[in-house]
Amino acid sequence: MSMWSSSSSFFYKHHSFNPNFFSSRTIKPVIGTRFVKCSTSDNANDIHELLKILPHDLRDNLVMESKKDQLLEVILDLGRLPQACFLGDSGRRYIRDTEISMEELEFAENAIGEIGGDNRGGISGTLHRISAVRSRKGVVVGLTCRVGRAVKGIVDIVRDLLEFGESILFIGRPGVGKTTVMREISRVLSDELHKRVVVVDTSNEIGGGGDIAHPAIGSARRMQVCKASMQHKVMIEAVENHMPQVIIVDEISTRAEVIACQSIAKRGVMLIGSAHGDRLENIIKNPVLSRLAGGIQSVTLGDQEAQQTDGRKTVSQRAGPPTFPFMIEIRDRHCWVIHKIRKRDKEMKVIIEKCKIKN
Repeated sequence: MSMWSSSSSFFYKHHSFNPNFFSSRTIKPVIGTRFVKCSTSDNANDIHELLKILPHDLRDNLVMESKKDQLLEVILDLGRLPQACFLGDSGRRYIRDTEISMEELEFAENAIGEIGGDNRGGISGTLHRISAVRSRKGVVVGLTCRVGRAVKGIVDIVRDLLEFGESILFIGRPGVGKTTVMREISRVLSDELHKRVVVVDTSNEIGGGGDIAHPAIGSARRMQVCKASMQHKVMIEAVENHMPQVIIVDEISTRAEVIACQSIAKRGVMLIGSAHGDRLENIIKNPVLSRLAGGIQSVTLGDQEAQQTDGRKTVSQRAGPPTFPFMIEIRDRHCWVIHKIRKRDKEMKVIIEKCKIKN
């Protein structure tokens, strides 16, 4: 079994899709490039449905905003100034000089419709997502209104891995774009690679609000999850009842969901999932999620083996095969770490570092 190290590059070395690609011999990086153009779907980028739930003056201010197309979210908190966040900005900016009233929050809540038990809601026919903050009495006192978009071309940076057919886990901090990636992968796998894809969609995060899935997920089928605690059961149901070749699930976080992933992987179904974490180490050190990477166990070494580990007699090793052979860190929207760094330059050209054995 491969020994863990503090560096995630060690993990990548032992999880290449080509087992002969890496070697203990010296390797040197070779830069490969290919062109790809990312484009945002006009329908998904239409924020007018989201603006309708906002107070009239905020709606007018945002319509006139020069960076309207880069709007990420609007924050409405009772008794505070409303804020907006735009792509490329380091923080939020105030968009009005008067505080949000309870009447304005009630108007927005009524316009949204039902907000689920997980305090998330959506706008039917769109990808926009609304999250509520409640008081101790259960009254909505704050709303986070996030703009949902479908970005075509964003997954071309890992298109080769999708075609290989192995399971992939995307790791990233909240807001980095994991759900947008899940959405586009659904479309690519179902429409372009002609796979039978089922999206297990908790809170309608991937397929949008309403009972009809948004066109952004292509011809993939969607199974909605009424409660977040039921996600693992719907995952198993999807495999047993609908014969998918691919299962896509967002935000894997509980032990039950990890066990469901392991069960699905053993049935020969490709899994595409995501989990919160800044780096691969966050997954490895997480007592629940580490099982997705094979788990960790302590092993005592003999004297001869200990000489190769600076005299350490006890080391950590991977306990078993990983559920996800590929684990990809999304550092930001245009920089992903797999075996090496893949990123886009200013002209949106994909730069892929590969490794070549040095003779």
